[in-house]
Amino acid sequence: MSSLRDKLAKYNEPQKAKAAGIYPYFREIESDQDTVVKIDGKKVLMFGSNAYLGLTNHPKVKEAAIDAIKKYGTGCAGSRFLNGTLDIHVKLEERLAEFVGKEEAMSFSTGFQVNEGVLSCLTGREDYIIWDEINHASIIEGIRLSFSTKLKFKHNDMESLEKQLQKCEAGKIKLIVVDGVFSMEGDVAKLPEIVRLAKQYNASIMVDEAHGLGVFGAQGRGVCNHFGVTDDVDLVMGTFSKSFASLGGFIASDRDTINYLRHHARTYIFSASITPASIAAANASLDIMLSEPERIEHLWKLTNYALDGFRRIGCEIGHTATPIIPLFIRDNNLTFLIVKELFDEGIFVNPVVSPAVASQDTLIRFSLMATHTIEQLDFALDAIQKIFRKHNLIEA
Repeated sequence: MSSLRDKLAKYNEPQKAKAAGIYPYFREIESDQDTVVKIDGKKVLMFGSNAYLGLTNHPKVKEAAIDAIKKYGTGCAGSRFLNGTLDIHVKLEERLAEFVGKEEAMSFSTGFQVNEGVLSCLTGREDYIIWDEINHASIIEGIRLSFSTKLKFKHNDMESLEKQLQKCEAGKIKLIVVDGVFSMEGDVAKLPEIVRLAKQYNASIMVDEAHGLGVFGAQGRGVCNHFGVTDDVDLVMGTFSKSFASLGGFIASDRDTINYLRHHARTYIFSASITPASIAAANASLDIMLSEPERIEHLWKLTNYALDGFRRIGCEIGHTATPIIPLFIRDNNLTFLIVKELFDEGIFVNPVVSPAVASQDTLIRFSLMATHTIEQLDFALDAIQKIFRKHNLIEA
């Protein structure tokens, strides 16, 4: 056996979890991504999806994807830079720019590629990137590839952010990067305060709106819109794999910035173009987002109901104020076990353990879709209360 294989063979944590019957990953879903899914022939309630508006199974979205395949085929057979730009790419980018309040936008094949490609090339060796310590992994990977000086600040801590800004050399480019909604904990970035500090220290701002679009702001335009700071934020990132019910992502900014990124972002230039079906599905989802505000209204009704319910039964849910609700367990193996027991009760939720979070912050990520019902939510609350009491996580 080679040294590499010998090293990799020693990694056996998944095998241990499987032997204990608590391995929670790669569960095979045999149905559409809806509020109820089928796994191993069993129907379970889905509270582990990022499809906040519940559009992945919407007839108009599916029809748009099918029509795009009929017209354009299944792929573009090249990058946007060369032969992979379709008219529907450009039209959606124009709509997205208007939607988030920027001059131009460009789409990537995945949301991960947006952050990795933009952050790796946007700033230079003499510049600074200042980032929240629990930003999404795609942001962290993009920052790792940058030649800029990287400064990390404590999560949503404005005093810590200011201290890092004070370390930056005057006259140099400073880019603050944050999630609009933090994907595991469900809390919201303090954008008005970040904007104030950015103006004070002459810094630019990039906001990842992956979990904010379709949820916050007028017609789902995101956290920047919600706080009224769109004009003060330099770059707005979004993904199609959440509220847009598709696959891909985009970055929106001023014309000069997008022009630079089109010719420097390696994950854009050297990746195959986003497929026609994905673009069409995202475009149809945007249509629905704009024309059916009642979806967002119902999502917030469910969110407030769920937040009240979890607080009532005594769950520790942190500072969330969104459809992403963390249920803190603070133990890796217990988190896995509870996920399994909830699945046995008919509830699908996601475990979040180290290294995704600190080992003392392990949690179950409970997320809502606009297509859930109050009755489904009550069923989940009852099951969670039962299991959490069993493990002494809440009072009997």
